[in-house]
This record gives sequence, structure tokens and C-alpha cells, in this order.
Amino acid sequence: MIVPDPITSLLETALKARAGLLDSRREGTLRLFNGFYEGDPDLVVDIYGHTLVIFNHAERPSQGEAACQGACEYLLAQFPWIQTVILKTRYGDTLEYRHGRLIHGEKPDHRVREYGVWYAIDLLMSQDASLYLDTRLLRQWAIQNLAGKTVLNTFAYTGSLGVAAQAGGALRVVHSDLSRKCLNLAKTSYTLNGFPIHKADFQVGDFWVHTSRMRRHGESFDCVFLDPPFFSMTPKGRVDQVEGSARLINKVRPLVRQGGYLIAINNALFVSGAAYLDTLEALCADGYLTVEQLIPVPKDVTGFPQTIRRPPPVETAPFNHSTKIAILRVK
Repeated sequence: MIVPDPITSLLETALKARAGLLDSRREGTLRLFNGFYEGDPDLVVDIYGHTLVIFNHAERPSQGEAACQGACEYLLAQFPWIQTVILKTRYGDTLEYRHGRLIHGEKPDHRVREYGVWYAIDLLMSQDASLYLDTRLLRQWAIQNLAGKTVLNTFAYTGSLGVAAQAGGALRVVHSDLSRKCLNLAKTSYTLNGFPIHKADFQVGDFWVHTSRMRRHGESFDCVFLDPPFFSMTPKGRVDQVEGSARLINKVRPLVRQGGYLIAINNALFVSGAAYLDTLEALCADGYLTVEQLIPVPKDVTGFPQTIRRPPPVETAPFNHSTKIAILRVK
């Protein structure tokens, strides 16, 4: 009898739990394996269209190589239609290794479709894959709720939340980010969907400076997305999702119109769900904000009851993941 190696057994269980979730047109995205929860903390595997993206998170990359190789071989056998495989090594010695290198095939996908909307992707642009899978259900919410609204997408990155709002019929979407390269990818998403591009709505700049200028000019929006990185520092200010969530929310709250939405996201792994909710409720104490809804993270990202092998480092409830997404109303 052939005994499968440990990573093969874990992947078999993960794929069974995700049966039926793969896009039959092979245009979508899915997390095939989240090793942090599902049995191998050094391994994550995503699929983008016909491209497999394998993440080696081992602090000593050599320790994760066998699992990555095993995952690649097993998944290519399961999905022979996969055309390209990219390996991203988080602690790699070179930028190429950290941003990703091709280990199978020649041409990674440059677009994917989700809920009928096209998103431009550049899987080799940075350490992540240029489209966050944990906010998929928030993009669905934006499509369903922002018709006729004006939207500000702060920390826009590649613009996916704003693209979803535009696809849902938003009246105007302003994207703001420090990276022109990322905003150019957002423009490509607009082109893929046939949306008109107004250059003035793609604004390169520092969050602190940009939002202050908007306040001085009296600008306001029906919805503001606030999806900052875990931590960043510029000469103009500091983003700290552990200690500074309230400051970030207070910074953009004056930009939201009466009755509008403020979408606040905290992805700090060691901030519990209860602690983040306490922060939000403290901000709501003066009556100008209310917590209207919590958006869950998709199960392919969180893991399934039958696949989870270890709990998160801190309790996430009432959220279902360390990416904590709250829809606030402003009044």
C-alpha cells in the first residue's frame, strides 16, 4: 500500500472541502490551501485563472521547499489545465524570489473574473498576488450596495474595491494610493470592464496629506473604504493596525456624508475580534457612527471545519478571521 506524504494528505482534504468552488470557466480565484490553519503553516496555495501561486512562508526557505515541490506536483496532476505555476518565497534572498518566479509554464494570467467583474492582476508585482482574496465578499457587497453613490477608495492598492463599486453603478469612484504602478493596474481593470477612465479619479499621494487636503476643500463621499496595510511609515504619518485603528477611522470620518458608509478593515493577526469591536464601539459612543454589518471572509480563506488543524493565535469572534471587516454608518 502506498502511503501519501503528509502534504498530499492535507491537500486532498482541502480539495474535498472546496469541491465545486472552482470556477468552471477557469477565470476566477480560489485559495486551495491555507496552511496556517489547515496543517502546514509555511504553505499557502492560491489559484488565479490558469495560474497556480504557491507561497513559501518558512523563515528558513529551505525548510519549506519540499512541501512546495510536493504541492506543485500533486496539484498539477489534479488540475492538468493549469498552465503556469509561480513560487513566492517570503524570506527569499532576492527580490525575484520574494515577488515570485515561474517554476512551471511561461505566461501567468493577467486578469481574473469575480461576480462578473474583471480584475487586472500582476502576480509578479509584489510579495502578494495583487488581488486580496479575503475581501471577496466585500467586493460583492460593493457591487450590490453602491449604485448611484460617490466612493473614496483610500489605500486603494490595485483598486479592486473601487472597481467593484464602479461595476455596481457607483456615480464616481476616487482611488488614492502611494503607488502609481498599483493605480495603473486599477486603470487596466477599468479598461477590461469598459469603464471610462477619468485621470483625476486616480490620485497618487500620501494618505495623511491627501485626506487632510480633501477635508480642507470640503470634499465628501457616500462611501469611504479604509483598508490600510498592517503597518507602514512615511514622513507624513504612521499606519499601525495594532495601536492606531481609531486614529485612521477618525481621519476619514469627516469625509463621509450623512447616512453614508465607512468601511473599516483591520488585518492585524494579533488583534482579537472582540478588541477591534471594542475600538469600533468606543468610536460609536458619541452617536456619529454605528456598526451596521460585519462582512465575513470566504471559507476557502478561513479553512473549513473539517480542514482546520489549528486555531488562530487570538480569538477572532465576532468576526470569522483575522481580517476583520466592518460596515459603519455615519450620521
